Amino acid sequence: VVVNLTVAVGAPYLWNNKLHEYQKNRILTFLNPDTDKLGAGYQVIQSKVAIGSGGLKGKGFLQGTQTKLAFLPEQHTDFIFSVVGEEFGFFGALTVLALFFLIVWRAIHIASQVKSRFSSLVAIGLASVLVFHFFVNIGMTIGVMPVTGLPLPFLSFGGSALVMSMVLIGFLVNIHARRHE
Repeated sequence: VVVNLTVAVGAPYLWNNKLHEYQKNRILTFLNPDTDKLGAGYQVIQSKVAIGSGGLKGKGFLQGTQTKLAFLPEQHTDFIFSVVGEEFGFFGALTVLALFFLIVWRAIHIASQVKSRFSSLVAIGLASVLVFHFFVNIGMTIGVMPVTGLPLPFLSFGGSALVMSMVLIGFLVNIHARRHE
């Protein structure tokens, strides 16, 4: 009851006094992308169309109409999962999910093998960072989370995101190599 009352009293204050216009637009677009089909909601709508048009097997490598004809802007960065879904279909998207699950499972396995509690917690933290980026990125491409600009680890274009993902994996490999210490 206390939490509900706090949110009920605090939400209008935050909405009117603390949020910038672009933040309000992101929230409104997340709740209903059709309110601004050619503006803020365009990317999410085209992303859903691209993923849905892929079907089970996809349209083939570099054969996606949404991506090839540039209906999906910024497809190489934050919305790369839409390209995977369109070109490789459900099976391709499922493969990406399975490979990512394998990385996370391996990170948790490393955390469970390590003798040092600190190293175990670091490994879990590194896995959590990857999981957070993955779920937020996939969630925003399928329209269940607001567009935030987080890259998809190991797939999105961008040097700094790829370098940081590799650094996280490097830390995990180092923790695994020193698991008996």
